[in-house]
Amino acid sequence: MVGTLVLLVLACAAAGAASSLLLERFMVERLDQQLYMTAGRFAESLAHEEREEHEHGDPRNPHGERGDSRGQAPGTLGVLVRDGEAGEPAVVGRDDPVLSAKDRRTLAAVPADGLGHTVDLSSGGLDDYRVMAVGNDDGELLVTGLPLDDVRATVQRLQMAEIGVFAVVVLVTGIAGAVWVRLSLRPLERVAATARRVARLPLADGEVALPDGVPDEDPRTEIGQVGEAFNRMLGHVGRALAHRHASEQRMRTFAGDASHELRTPLATVRAHVQLARRDEAAVPGGVRHALERIDAESARMGTLVDDLLLLTRLDAGRPLAREEVDLTRLAIDATGDARAYGPDHRWRLDLPEEPVIVPGDPDRLHQVVANLLGNARAHTPPGTTVTVALRSRIPDPPGPDGVELTVTDDGPGIPEDLQGEIFERFVRADKARARASGGSGLGLAIVKAVVAAHGGTVDVESRPGRTAFRVMLPDA
Repeated sequence: MVGTLVLLVLACAAAGAASSLLLERFMVERLDQQLYMTAGRFAESLAHEEREEHEHGDPRNPHGERGDSRGQAPGTLGVLVRDGEAGEPAVVGRDDPVLSAKDRRTLAAVPADGLGHTVDLSSGGLDDYRVMAVGNDDGELLVTGLPLDDVRATVQRLQMAEIGVFAVVVLVTGIAGAVWVRLSLRPLERVAATARRVARLPLADGEVALPDGVPDEDPRTEIGQVGEAFNRMLGHVGRALAHRHASEQRMRTFAGDASHELRTPLATVRAHVQLARRDEAAVPGGVRHALERIDAESARMGTLVDDLLLLTRLDAGRPLAREEVDLTRLAIDATGDARAYGPDHRWRLDLPEEPVIVPGDPDRLHQVVANLLGNARAHTPPGTTVTVALRSRIPDPPGPDGVELTVTDDGPGIPEDLQGEIFERFVRADKARARASGGSGLGLAIVKAVVAAHGGTVDVESRPGRTAFRVMLPDA
């Protein structure tokens, strides 16, 4: 609307300027016609009067004015130019003005071409004049002029009227146009409102209920075409999200069912292995080694099954235990266990003097800290310093209070392209399937799921020489 109003103002200005110029040109042409009709008659009467005065000693004008003013419009200017010099001018209905030498030269320079010319006479109380010069038989130049005051006043009145009319037109057009545009854009506002509702939905995971499409689908209008395309897009997105959710549900169901089904045979395998190892003296050395490997791999598979079952329960939204948990004691115990598993690392604690208490499941929170420490031990070289820090967090900007637990190491860091997906399931720093380079890829996924189940968040900041996992937990 602003652009339209600007164009309208420019159009009005152009129309006003054109009409003013055309009116001024028309009125000046009328003056030229009047001057042409007089053809220097007033100026010729001045010359005749001067000759009579020279011959008889007194003027012959019966009206007591210089020159024959009969039939002349008030303000008509007459000047006789003899030998290139302008004489004393006469003005109908006014006292004869006294012109400056500059104005006399201006009048004397008017060409005798029978055409009108505009001159500016600044002296003698005169303004702009339209003058025309003609010659007579005596070689004199007869200059007659009419004032442009009426032309200027008429054009000015037209301009003032145009300004008033155009202002009303622009105002009415702006108000009516704003109302019309507002009404016309209501369908687009509905599209935008629906898009905002979709943008606020958590589309990353889980089941998503998309809002209904917009009712404006008239293909004859641009907004209707946008609404139709938007509804088609919503339909495609809705079907894609439903398909993804169904796939996730099938995968979770499969993981849960497979984990349940694997627990019994794994327990049976481990029981038979432990039974066979009771009499190690009767078991040959090669068989004994095979039994040890079977026992170790069965234990590892049992841990993997337990992790999968835990993730399945968390995905299903099953509530965790809720009691007061001393995070200070939990951090001390988890760090002591990590020191026993990784004596070639340096383990440090940075804890407050007072115990930090949060509500939650102690076993699951212990698993969070243990997984973070185990991740640091598995992916950093010997000699790396791992620090566990705990403090009550003062939020900035102000918000709910909470507790911050960080696990920091000075190892080589996490590749930048991996940091965005490191908390996803089965994501491993080493893409190879070699078991010597890492675990199952579920440790950090369990950390994220357990922390989320406690109403907290976890993130990572990493660069070469420093990696920090930060867990935020509410304290109430």
